[in-house]
Amino acid sequence: MKLLLFSTFLLAALCGCSGSDDASGEAPGPSHASTCAGESEHSGQATYYDFADGSGACSFDPSPNDLMVAAMNAPDYAGSAACGSCARVSGPSGEITVRIVDLCPECPAGNLDLSPQAFELIAPLEQGRVPITWQYVACEVSGPLDYRFKDGSNQWWTGVQVRNHRHAIAKFEVAKDGVFTAVPREDYNYFVAESGFGPGPFEFRVTDVYGGVVVDEGIEFGDAVTRRGASQLPPCAE
Repeated sequence: MKLLLFSTFLLAALCGCSGSDDASGEAPGPSHASTCAGESEHSGQATYYDFADGSGACSFDPSPNDLMVAAMNAPDYAGSAACGSCARVSGPSGEITVRIVDLCPECPAGNLDLSPQAFELIAPLEQGRVPITWQYVACEVSGPLDYRFKDGSNQWWTGVQVRNHRHAIAKFEVAKDGVFTAVPREDYNYFVAESGFGPGPFEFRVTDVYGGVVVDEGIEFGDAVTRRGASQLPPCAE
């Protein structure tokens, strides 16, 4: 297991965490999650949607014990690049940190569609739509990265989703014959190799949007299973 840092900005305005198979944690509520240097402030409007349960376009599992979640507007969703990131949202009567788990296709840039539980911490539900400002922040994760193998994965077609990450993911690579190759990301938040990864075990390299890097070795293949890595992305790469 190696932890490396280098400077790169593949996606300029993301910072996040993700859901995992473990939905037993406490809801985060208002927090003082850190913002990495250079992170811009967004402005728009917040609405809420009643069926928010932690699942959605990002393909995470429902998280009934953590409903501080939101759907991202289409421009900022950026083909699933926002999935798993966290945003600190300030509204008329409070502040809350939410995890991005879904897409709001009709929302304009800057807008967030929150769970009712999150919305009512920044404004009364009856208001329905309120002005907000927000920034991407580091998610308050614990433990190392998780790798979710998509159902139907095999050595000839493989899909992997990175979960439990502190910042948004810019790049996911798999080593083949000692050379790392980037795996394309689908809009449902899986990195998919149409020709597969082979039988495994695998060596993965994950790069976040601030240039933080984790390399995980010895990841066993699986179908619709989650494999745990050995380390977590750094708070903010320097």
